[in-house]
Amino acid sequence: MNRRLARLLLLAALVLGAVVVAFPLFWMVSASLMPAGEANTYPPRLLPSQPTLQHYRALFERLDLGRCLLNSAAIAVGATLLSLFFNSLAGYAFAKLRFAGRDRIFQGLVATMVIPGQVSMLPLFLLLRSMGLVNTWAGVLVPSLASVFGIFLIRQFARGIPDELLDAARVDGASEWWIYRRIVLPLCRPVLATLAIFTFLGAWNDFMWPLVVLTDDRRYTLPVALANLVGEHAQDTELMMAGSVLTIAPVLIVFLALQRHYIAGIMMGSVKE
Repeated sequence: MNRRLARLLLLAALVLGAVVVAFPLFWMVSASLMPAGEANTYPPRLLPSQPTLQHYRALFERLDLGRCLLNSAAIAVGATLLSLFFNSLAGYAFAKLRFAGRDRIFQGLVATMVIPGQVSMLPLFLLLRSMGLVNTWAGVLVPSLASVFGIFLIRQFARGIPDELLDAARVDGASEWWIYRRIVLPLCRPVLATLAIFTFLGAWNDFMWPLVVLTDDRRYTLPVALANLVGEHAQDTELMMAGSVLTIAPVLIVFLALQRHYIAGIMMGSVKE
């Protein structure tokens, strides 16, 4: 088999894989634009006979999904900003500051990555209840303040920053806060973008924790509201698809906007020690 034929076969396989992956998304968008009942007809239709936005209007006007959309956006943006701040502080400290027990503490943190998140839900819920944070946005955001994965990601990247650069700033009288804000953060921009995408994606799609900690439906996030919608409108396939499009659209926009930094962060982080 010559190289040209091998390249053509590889290209065909990639195109086939892309079609297989993209087809459910295509049908989801197409079904969301179909008139009521058309998505369940036989034989199945790929394109709407008469495209309509009635299901999107129903989500915002009749079911008030716009409020849940704003709740999800506020929580996802807040979780992303807080996560970037606390994880970058901790990652920088573990990478560049010297203090007693640094490596042992970090090893202990990494060891907790094997513990499923569901295990800590009950203790965390009881703790938040004792603090009066149940059914508040602060209660939803607490688990997102810092993560072992985020600290690990920042630390690995920050270790690549030359010590001489930071020592030169210290010799000039710069404080650790100034060094973190003016030197470390700009240099960590690629990995911060990567962490921002992971955090936004996780906070936006998180279903279990908001369901546990929120009891007022006016504070529900989009995944929780859509889950309730499935129970009430299980036969409205077009309505469900419209809700699904609204769920993935912001995540897709964020990824497309930051994909250059995301790929750079993954590639650079993969060659650090």
